[in-house]
Amino acid sequence: MGQQEVYTFLKKNRSRWFTSKEIAGKLSASLGSITTCLKKLRDSSAVSFKYPNKHGQGRNSYVYKFRE
Repeated sequence: MGQQEVYTFLKKNRSRWFTSKEIAGKLSASLGSITTCLKKLRDSSAVSFKYPNKHGQGRNSYVYKFRE
């Protein structure tokens, strides 16, 4: 799984925030692979990310969205 596939997925679903686990499920990829891709996309400012506002989510988890 490469960064381009993750980027394209987020671009096609640009109106919604996703957890890395949701992205891995939608793309049928391992969570580790998706996490690595998302870190690189975060570092290059290619995606938006934030801590979720949902109760019960871990402090160290992010949600991701295509950066407009």
